[in-house]
Amino acid sequence: MLIELDDEHQLKLEYETPRFLQSLFAHDEKQLRYLEQKAGVKIVTREGWVSATGGEEGCQLVERVFTDLEEARRAGTEISEREFRTAVNFASGAGDSSGISDLVSIQLVGARGRKPVVARSTHQLEYLNAMFDHDVVFGLGPAGTGKTYLAVAMGLHLLRNKEVNRVVLTRPAVEAGEALGFLPGDMRDKVAPYLRPLYDAIDDMLGYEEGQKRLEDGSIEIAPLAYMRGRTLSKSFVILDEAQNTTREQMFMALTRLGDGSRCVITGDNSQIDLKRHGDSGLIEAENALIGVDGVFFNQFDTSDVVRHPVVGRIINAYDKHRG
Repeated sequence: MLIELDDEHQLKLEYETPRFLQSLFAHDEKQLRYLEQKAGVKIVTREGWVSATGGEEGCQLVERVFTDLEEARRAGTEISEREFRTAVNFASGAGDSSGISDLVSIQLVGARGRKPVVARSTHQLEYLNAMFDHDVVFGLGPAGTGKTYLAVAMGLHLLRNKEVNRVVLTRPAVEAGEALGFLPGDMRDKVAPYLRPLYDAIDDMLGYEEGQKRLEDGSIEIAPLAYMRGRTLSKSFVILDEAQNTTREQMFMALTRLGDGSRCVITGDNSQIDLKRHGDSGLIEAENALIGVDGVFFNQFDTSDVVRHPVVGRIINAYDKHRG
């Protein structure tokens, strides 16, 4: 309820239990100071209620934040510091009209006892929706925006729901180059360090034991892009990671491996091309050639979508500015 006092307004929101209210700000009252700063109000919480005192717009902002958080919480979302601050940023205009409750509308279930994977920005939500609705999706943008992680999560989600029989993850081994031959072991041992980010994502979502089981029975396959030539991948979810380092021929080859019932996600960042000539990148050619093709979707991320340490986004922006 919002009431008007002499020179200011006061908002009071009440909930069924103190614990439910505390769950809305990650059981940490320090998070409320962030909301106070953004809204320009004074916030007090006791037992099962929270109040805000200050300007009308600030009180309305607080109400929007808690309405959004309550909707997400009642849908089963655990509110962390990140979710709380994201809700504040959306409500204060740092984002768009979406809220946390919109972002968690798609939940990709991982291993038992692990939190479901959800979008953390509107671009990530668009990306997840695109992977449901299109046969070929390009996830393009800077490091740390969740391009690969969300693609792996979607592939494992579809695999668990038996919508595909196999998840195939592949990368071009461009950066390894000559150094690959100096690594000890057979070819699998040589490429394992280069493909480590894909193994890490699987372990994070499924746990080590289930991940290993899936790798052994072939329902999850991780291999360098060169191993894809000549194959037809049916009822598979194919993820081509670091696609900026594919040649034109490799990109065309990868896109034409799809068989019946298959989908493909291509992730990449044209600011991190490691080919000797940037113009040889298959990703650049694909962006130009496939615009408007039915069944193909391009999703563009930016630094606002970075989900690693907050300083990563600032570093990327600084480098972009420095390099023009």
